[in-house]
Amino acid sequence: MVSVGNRGLPREEVPGAFDIGAHAYDKLVGANPGYHDHLRISARRMRIPGGGSGLRLLDAGCGTGASTAALLEAAPHAEIVAVDASAGMLAQAAAKSWPATVRFVHSPIEAIAEVGVHGPFDGILAAYLLRNLADPDAQLRAFRDVLRPGGTLAVHEYSVRDSRAAAAIWNAVCWGVIIPAGWRQTRDSALYRHLWRSVNAFDGAAAFQRRLTAAGFTGVHSETMPGWQRDIVHTFLADAPR
Repeated sequence: MVSVGNRGLPREEVPGAFDIGAHAYDKLVGANPGYHDHLRISARRMRIPGGGSGLRLLDAGCGTGASTAALLEAAPHAEIVAVDASAGMLAQAAAKSWPATVRFVHSPIEAIAEVGVHGPFDGILAAYLLRNLADPDAQLRAFRDVLRPGGTLAVHEYSVRDSRAAAAIWNAVCWGVIIPAGWRQTRDSALYRHLWRSVNAFDGAAAFQRRLTAAGFTGVHSETMPGWQRDIVHTFLADAPR
């Protein structure tokens, strides 16, 4: 069994864990009430004008394409570049049907320039990504630098440390549903134990907003989700300075 520490897996091992779980990932998240709806809510909260006509958007950490689909629904006329470090997850995404305006790229988000992905972008959606990076502050600064002035970053992420009730629900759901279901589907629970641990270790909502401000963003605020994931899943919104 892979060792999962108090903060989750070593960050260099996370893409490999997603590779192992890729074939079952869509089935597992599809059983999560609200998973796809919440991604669509975060994409809409970016307030992308004109259906994205003439705009370039980055889906940072696209996984199997759920966040890409959410962006596409919010901005059907935009060019979307979707990036992920897991070859297995990306293969699942690329096998689906997409318009020619969507392009998938295999790369760690920290190294996208090395594979020819350059800004500027008019908006960035980063779903369940920052928590899995070795240096989230450096990546936030990199996002700021590839956004056009006034462009919006939306970080769609779990954050439970500011609410005892949210943390209790999160722990109960992980051990009652997520970890057992992941084991049944893949016979490997490392990814799902990492999810449990890394969410508990991640910033509270207030601390992550301070992190965004420190990275040079303006207009920083967050909005949570409706339903049972209230105060568990959030959209953190921030603008590149004009």
